[in-house]
Amino acid sequence: MDWTGCDVIEQVAGKVGGRPVVNGTRIEPEVILIDEEYGRTPEQTHADFPTLTVEMILKIRAFAQQHQLTP
Repeated sequence: MDWTGCDVIEQVAGKVGGRPVVNGTRIEPEVILIDEEYGRTPEQTHADFPTLTVEMILKIRAFAQQHQLTP
C-alpha cells in the first residue's frame, strides 16, 4: 500500500524494516484499519494505542478510504 501523502505516516529506513508507521511510533497503519474492520471505534483504538490521538486514527481511516486501501 502506498501511504505517501498521508501526513501522519512516515517511512524511515531501519525503522520497522522501512515499512510505513504512524509518525513517532512503530505502529503500522494497517493495524488501525484492521481495528476498523472489527468494528472498533476510534476511541477504542486509542485506548489500546494511547500514543495515537483519535484525530490521527481518523486521518488514517479517511486516507485509506479516499485511496481505497485495505489491509
